[in-house]
Amino acid sequence: MVISVLSAKPQDSQEGFVNFKSLENMCKTCMPITPIQCISLCRLYRLKNELRSLQSILNNPNYMTDFFNVLKNPTRLHVFQMIISSRCTLAKIQQELRSINVKQSVNSITEEYIQPLITIGLITELTGKYTATLFGSCIHDNLYSFGDFIQNLPQQSECHEETLIQLLLLEPKTCEEIRQVLSPTIASRTINRLAAAGLINTPENRNYVFFHRSKRDPALEKLTESEMKVYLSIPYEGIAADKLSKLAGLSQRRIYAHLRHLRGKKLVFTKKIPLTYSLTSSGQKLAIVLQNLTQKVEETWAFTDCIEQPQATMTYLTTPPIITT
Repeated sequence: MVISVLSAKPQDSQEGFVNFKSLENMCKTCMPITPIQCISLCRLYRLKNELRSLQSILNNPNYMTDFFNVLKNPTRLHVFQMIISSRCTLAKIQQELRSINVKQSVNSITEEYIQPLITIGLITELTGKYTATLFGSCIHDNLYSFGDFIQNLPQQSECHEETLIQLLLLEPKTCEEIRQVLSPTIASRTINRLAAAGLINTPENRNYVFFHRSKRDPALEKLTESEMKVYLSIPYEGIAADKLSKLAGLSQRRIYAHLRHLRGKKLVFTKKIPLTYSLTSSGQKLAIVLQNLTQKVEETWAFTDCIEQPQATMTYLTTPPIITT
């Protein structure tokens, strides 16, 4: 029950809050013989103590950026998976890294791989060994194939790519909609980077201005032979100028001149079709992983608000004797 509070699925988060409140009530009525028994044996105490520590960590406004940047390092992710499997000393971690041709000193391993994982609350040190926190175990359960996409994401960034991928998971977005979330310069660079990585689909037709015939009768206007040829070449569904040029057999310069005259006679009108971007199949897989990780962090942050600060006094089953001098 204790673990299920953190590992609950998003749709079960409300039930998780209820479970946690019941656990809080159990903790208030519990009377351990000694505080050591509470600290060493009670998993609820471990959960509450961990959530108290996570509260200050998760309150960092840049936490999600730090979180993804830590996980996007392949070696660091490998170390995290080692610690998830079993408690590890620094010597054991160093030995395991050497088996994958990563030869670094103990100090470098601590600084580059261990400390970042501690900073975001995924692991902790206990009696000289590193072990995964309950929060870290839940995050590991939601990683799935995240490691397969690390090479497609910049390791140290502002995580604009992660933001855009999760945004496109809801539905395809136009450039204008993307620029409402990211600045125009950042949006363009991010789109190009994700397109090169094969994570988003770019529009095959880069033209977004299409020319259509109006309902006005062309017989009411005096048209030249070339203008009539251009007019009749415009299909019902509309067409871009470059394709109309090939269809009519005229240069684009002449096509634009004739279209300008036809628009002036209200025989042709333009319609702008915005370019939309969507996720590829690989992008959708990554987006689901990122969304699950983000939801898990948000839910854990919400649970930290349920934690009451430790009481100044504690009731024991047997009152310890008072030693006087």
